[in-house]
Amino acid sequence: MTHDTSTYADETSSASPAEDHSARNRLVIALLLVSAFVVILNETIMGVALPHLMADLKITASAAQWLTTAFMLTMAVVIPITGFLLQRLHTRQVFILAMSLFSTGTLVCALAPGFPELVIGRIVQASGTAVMMPLLMTTIMNLVPPETRGKTMGNISIVISVAPAIGPTISGLILSALDWRWLFLLVLPIALLALALGTLRMRNVTVPIKAPIDVLSVFLSAIGFGSFVYGLSGLGEAAIHTPAVSPWFPLVLGAVVIAVFVLRQLQLQKQERALLDLRTLTIRTFAISTAMMAILMMSMFGVFILLPLYLQNVLGLSTLETGLLMLPGGLIMGLCAPTVGSLFDKYGPKPLIIPGAIVLSLVLWGLVFVQQDTPFWVLLIAHIALSIGLALMFTPLFTVSLGSLPPHLYSHGSAMIGTTQQVAGAAGTALFVAIMTLRSASLAAGGADILTATTGGIKIAFFCGAIISLGAVVAAFFIRKPETSQVSGGHH
Repeated sequence: MTHDTSTYADETSSASPAEDHSARNRLVIALLLVSAFVVILNETIMGVALPHLMADLKITASAAQWLTTAFMLTMAVVIPITGFLLQRLHTRQVFILAMSLFSTGTLVCALAPGFPELVIGRIVQASGTAVMMPLLMTTIMNLVPPETRGKTMGNISIVISVAPAIGPTISGLILSALDWRWLFLLVLPIALLALALGTLRMRNVTVPIKAPIDVLSVFLSAIGFGSFVYGLSGLGEAAIHTPAVSPWFPLVLGAVVIAVFVLRQLQLQKQERALLDLRTLTIRTFAISTAMMAILMMSMFGVFILLPLYLQNVLGLSTLETGLLMLPGGLIMGLCAPTVGSLFDKYGPKPLIIPGAIVLSLVLWGLVFVQQDTPFWVLLIAHIALSIGLALMFTPLFTVSLGSLPPHLYSHGSAMIGTTQQVAGAAGTALFVAIMTLRSASLAAGGADILTATTGGIKIAFFCGAIISLGAVVAAFFIRKPETSQVSGGHH
């Protein structure tokens, strides 16, 4: 994507172009980071609230997890379209679209009279969130020179990792004093402020090109990713009662439709018309980093949903205590991110990613041994160690994956990473809950009491997470730092 500075003339004052751009770029990145933080915080804010909502709205755990799953599913469906949006529209238009959708969804959730309306609000919120992430990534890849990308990506990692990590704590604090609607009422003014600021101050930093949209691809990606994740979450439901439709049907349908979607993209790529350009996956470093990120998201979201359930339902902690126990990990993750970014700029990815993957795997293997009387401080240490492991991997993986692409594939690359993360996160959530439910149900049927059954279910879910994490350890050894020649030319 070429950047013709003359197109900015109307946007900028008469200051010298170089100074003007650096100031403008800093403002744009700062606005995007703040907005992204608010938007992502919302992804995990529901975790701690689920027991509350289950009681208040009289729904089961499998139904309640749809508040998180529907959110991620929508992200998975909308993100592939953002590659197209980012090419067609100005930065400012995309930003206003994202924050308007998010604010509307938040309002719907705050006013929701019941469970169906709450799910609808979450879906609208998620459509805004889905546009925000690739917008942030693509803008940064276009504005920041390769030699300082690690540092900037470190700042993004604070947003991407801390927001979900402190979601449960904020949720616990709010719920200890207020009704669950306040989870949305408190976010709404911040979202509206970000929207107002962006409308006034956001500048256009990319030049739109005429990119055609393939309606069939949009339809296929929605059906494919949607059915697949829906099937995964149905596995948990099937353990408790026989569903009307076997969960294997949407799983197989999803896999088949995703295959058709892939073939369609390969065909459209030849004419430069792909919705999601799969040439990004022919670049080895990008493909391995994306696969590793999928494993991390599955593990991270799986743990984020299981730990609160274990702490509250087995150890008997309150929502506030659960939130506070998960806070140090989140904060440490954020504090590590800028340092990890600078270390990456200096030493490259391997010295960070390999130890990170090993720590992640060790923690998950450790969690397999939790009992009904495991002291809470053991879980606190495990959560902190897990957060450090994730912090060591996220910044390098983001930087390496996008940095290995040529500039014209940035928007497709960030859409690809976003889609993978959301599908993996949703799959992780659904899979862990399904395994836990299946195991707990079979133990209960065998005469175990509810605590024993719940603990047994959570342990087997952690065991599956531990096995998945071994994939990340292997992949870590194959990550390479991109050549600077590959990445130069993407900035001013």
